[in-house]
Amino acid sequence: MLARRQVKYIFQKMSLEVDGQISIQLPFLISDPNHLFGSSLLSASAPSPQPTTSAPEMLDPGLSLLSLAVLQHLVYGIQVPFHIPATGISMGSAAARWKDLAARPDANTTSQLIFDAVNSLQQHWPHTRYRNGHSIVPGIVPVGTLLYHGRGDHELPNTPDWTSTDPEHAFPFAGDSATDGNNNTLTGCWLLTLVATRPLKVLYFDGSSAATILGGGTVDTQDLLIWGKVDPARWLDERARLDDLCAWGKEFRLDGFLRMEMDFEIMLYDFSRGVEVVSIDYLAALHTLHLSPPRLQPTALSSHSSPSADNLPGSNNSAAVAMLMFELIHAASWHNLYPGDTRVKLDLGGFVSFYDTSLAPSLVPIRQGKERWDHRAAGISAPDLETIRTCIRELWTGTRAALRLLNTTIPANVDERTSVIQAQLRIMLTPYILYTARPILDAASGADLGGAWALPVWKSCGTKHTAYIHASRALQARMTPSERLLLRALDDTNHEICRVVVKMWVAGVHAGLDPFIALNAASSEHVSRDPLVIVQGWRADTTALMSWLDWAVWVKCHPACGVEEMCYLPTWPFFYIGPDANRWERPQPRCIRRFDPYSQL
Repeated sequence: MLARRQVKYIFQKMSLEVDGQISIQLPFLISDPNHLFGSSLLSASAPSPQPTTSAPEMLDPGLSLLSLAVLQHLVYGIQVPFHIPATGISMGSAAARWKDLAARPDANTTSQLIFDAVNSLQQHWPHTRYRNGHSIVPGIVPVGTLLYHGRGDHELPNTPDWTSTDPEHAFPFAGDSATDGNNNTLTGCWLLTLVATRPLKVLYFDGSSAATILGGGTVDTQDLLIWGKVDPARWLDERARLDDLCAWGKEFRLDGFLRMEMDFEIMLYDFSRGVEVVSIDYLAALHTLHLSPPRLQPTALSSHSSPSADNLPGSNNSAAVAMLMFELIHAASWHNLYPGDTRVKLDLGGFVSFYDTSLAPSLVPIRQGKERWDHRAAGISAPDLETIRTCIRELWTGTRAALRLLNTTIPANVDERTSVIQAQLRIMLTPYILYTARPILDAASGADLGGAWALPVWKSCGTKHTAYIHASRALQARMTPSERLLLRALDDTNHEICRVVVKMWVAGVHAGLDPFIALNAASSEHVSRDPLVIVQGWRADTTALMSWLDWAVWVKCHPACGVEEMCYLPTWPFFYIGPDANRWERPQPRCIRRFDPYSQL
C-alpha cells in the first residue's frame, strides 16, 4: 500500500549557542537507509510512519550547516534581518558547476528558496515574515488531535468552517452569546472542542495563507487552484473560497485545509465526518464584542484605511480584549520556529512549489529584480498553472503521492581571530580536503591564486551527501517529481554553501594562515596578509551567503527581550492598528510586553 523507499531526506534541526546568548537552528539533510521514503499520506488508509524527532546518526562529522553560524559570529559579531535578490532556475552543466570558486549562483535560481520553504513548514515566524506562500503540501491530522471552534451559540457548523489548533485562537472569536438586558452584564460564550476520530487528510498552504490582505499575495495559490486566476475584487471572498476549495479537494478525498494567520487553523469540509464533539462548553465571556468567525465574514481591511472598532480583534481597548489578543499571539509564538506546529504530519513526497521553475517558468521574469517580500504566484501563465495542476493530480491520486557546538569566544586580537576562523574553516572541510589538494608551491610559477587546486574540495563538499542518490538508477527511477525538486534544492543550496566556505578557506591558505599547508614566500607574495583585509573579505562572503540563504531563524530582537517581554513580528490583522499601518510590508522584530499593560501591536 505504501511505496517504500531506501532513502529519507530529513530536515534535521541543529542548534548552536554562542557566548550563552545567541541560539541558532539550522537544517541538515541526511540519508537514512532504514526509513520509509515519501510514503503517500493521501492514499493511505492509516497514518503513515513519521520521521522520528530524535537526531539520527550523521553520515560524517564534517561540514555541518550550523558551522555557518560560527563563522558569521566570528567574522561579523551580530545578526540582523536580511533580504535576498529575486531568484529562480538551473543548476547549469554538471562540469561547469565546479570550475570557478568566484562564480555566484544564477540570479534566477530558486533552490535556496525551496530549501528554506521546506525548512520553515508549519512555523509561524518565517510565514509571518514572508506572507506570500508558494508551497502546497499534503498532510495528515492524526487520530486524537484536538481542534477548537468558538462561536456565539452551541450549534455544530453545518457548512465548511474553521477550526483552530490552539484554544487561545478560538476563544476570542466566541464572544458573548448575549447580554442581560437589565444590567448589560455578560452571559457567556461557546467553545466547541472536537477530536479527530480517523486520520484527516488535509492540504497545507504555506505563508500567511489565511490572512486576507488587500493587494497582497497571501491567498494567490488557493485562488489559482480553484478559480484559475487571482481576482483582486475577491480578496475578501472567504465563503466562496472555502466552498470552492472543498469542491476542488473532493478529487483527492481531502477533509480540509491547513492555513495560518495569527495562528494555525484547519478549515474542515464537514463537521460530521472524521471528527466528534468532545465538549461544547458554555464559558464565562471576557468581552462583549462578538467577533465574526475568522475571515468567513471578513471586514474590509486595507493598508490605507483603519477598521472600525466593532469588527477587528484587538481594537477594543478593554483590558480583557487586550489580554485575549495577546494570549493568541503568545500561543502562536510557541510555533514560531522548529519544530513549529507538529499536530499535522506533512508528506514531502507530495510537495509542490510555485518556485519550481520546471513547473512555473513564467514566474521567473515576474520575480526578476524583486525582493522576496514581493514574490507572488499571481501572474503565472495558464499553461504553467495547468502543469502544476497536472503535477498535483499525478502526485496525490497515485499510489504514492542538529548537533550542538561548545560555547566559543572571539579573541580581541585580530591576528588571533583570523587563526581561529581559519581553523574553523578547516574543521568544517576536513572530510573533503583531499591529500592532493594543495596550492602550487613552485616559486617560478607562483601560487595558484585562483583556487583551482581547491575545486575538488568544493565538489566533494557539495556532492558527498547525495552522490549515492544520483548514482543509483533504481532510486532515481522511483523518485517522485516532488522528491526530485527537494533533491535539487538540497544540491543547489549545498553547492553555494560549500563554494563560499571553500573560497574563504582558500583565502586563508593563500595568506599563510593554514598551519597544515606551508607556502613559500614566492608563492604568496601577491596575497595580502593584512588580517583586517582578510577578515573584511570573510565578512563580505559570509554576509552575502546568509543574505542569499535568508533563513528566518536569524531574524531576532536585538538586544534580546526582557523577562516580561517577547519578540514579535507584525502579524495580520493587528498591524492595521496604530500610527504606522504600513509596517507589515517589511515586518521587523521588536519586543512587546507579555503582561498588562500590553504593548501596541
